Amino acid sequence: MNFLHTVVAFVIALGVLIIVHEYGHYLVARLCGVKVLRFSVGFGRPLAIWRRGPDATEWVVASIPFGGYVKMLDEREGPVDPGEVHRAFNRQGVLRRILIVAAGPAFNFVFAIAVYAALFMVGVPEARPVLGAPPAATLAREAGVEAGDLVRAVDGRPIMTWQDLRWRVLQGALQHERLELEVVDLHDEISTLTLDLSALPGGEIESDVLDRIGLRLYRPTLAPVLGEVIADSAAERAGLRPGDRVLRIDDLPIGSWDELVREVRRRPGEAARMTLERGGERLTISVTPEAVVANGARIGRIGAAPQIPAAHAERIFVQVRYGPLESVARGAAKTWEISVFSLRMLGKMLIGEVSWKNLSGPVSIADFAGQSAQLGWIPYLTFLALISISLGVLNLLPIPPLDGGHLMFYGVEVLKGSPASERAIDFGQRVGIALLLMLMAFAFYNDLTRLFAG
Repeated sequence: MNFLHTVVAFVIALGVLIIVHEYGHYLVARLCGVKVLRFSVGFGRPLAIWRRGPDATEWVVASIPFGGYVKMLDEREGPVDPGEVHRAFNRQGVLRRILIVAAGPAFNFVFAIAVYAALFMVGVPEARPVLGAPPAATLAREAGVEAGDLVRAVDGRPIMTWQDLRWRVLQGALQHERLELEVVDLHDEISTLTLDLSALPGGEIESDVLDRIGLRLYRPTLAPVLGEVIADSAAERAGLRPGDRVLRIDDLPIGSWDELVREVRRRPGEAARMTLERGGERLTISVTPEAVVANGARIGRIGAAPQIPAAHAERIFVQVRYGPLESVARGAAKTWEISVFSLRMLGKMLIGEVSWKNLSGPVSIADFAGQSAQLGWIPYLTFLALISISLGVLNLLPIPPLDGGHLMFYGVEVLKGSPASERAIDFGQRVGIALLLMLMAFAFYNDLTRLFAG
């Protein structure tokens, strides 16, 4: 059931992102007067075909879901009726062709902005940037971080949530920056700490950067009581319910939520006997934690969250919500920052400062899709926005046959006043396909490594 859940979440994610991307090409082509012959979600043998619109455009769902395309009227691909030559893609001016090709990636970015804006308007509870005690011999300990410190700003920019802090530190780690953290301690005293990331090795970015640096989320001591059980998780399948207090795992007494998490993580794929207290009665349930890979280690997870008392909730959570205009602005800013970060990561990979292990292929993406969907619609939408940005950035790379490769040739046409030669285009296509196959091979190899060697 969990495998099926992952597959469904992955297929839905692919379908949504392909439709968004290809609809950008389709819509702008129609606005520019180009005739669209086919809109296909997927490649290969058509599974379903509908004909709609004044041009009887074919809307197709194909058998291979890894991509899609919009086929336009084009004299280079077949004979065109003389009465419709003016509607052929190849007869359009170079600026129109640029608009049509760029519209696909642009719609990916617009989709991400819309998702982030909607989440900002709806408002979601997020963890405050309250820090736990840093381990010895870490950069956070050297900077003077203490348990209970609340980060208010980094380099003068306000920080409201743990994700804000994580994102800013990740950017700083990639650029080897020195970050100034403005913190408020448990005595309400404000101080500025210098977190020096200039010597942080590029390889550290492969894992959880904050954990390596020593910045850990503050975790109050909580009772081992379940507050939430995720649907279709190991906990739900075993019969665990919200309100259950875990007393023992096998023969080991459990006194806190941290102890419960530690013992579950130690048992990936291994059945464990949990002694519970439910409604004043004791019972024993067998639970088999799911085996997952996190930060390069194989750990167990049951899919449950702790019951958090109101006093703790106010200290560690904050409700983030903005008005419509500010939400759109923040969504656009977030999309821009992630896009720039993706390009910087790719650049660091090319010069060897960051490992190619950071590339993910379809297996990892499917796993992330399943995990985020299992956590709820908000994490799943956030995952869709992130992958949509990645798809937009990837397609804008100047590599034929990606959209960015076509835009590169159109740029040459603008500069020289005539289209690039067929020989140059053919050579570029061959080189581009070779590069894409190499990237796919790296990504797939990384997937297999994570899957079997984690």
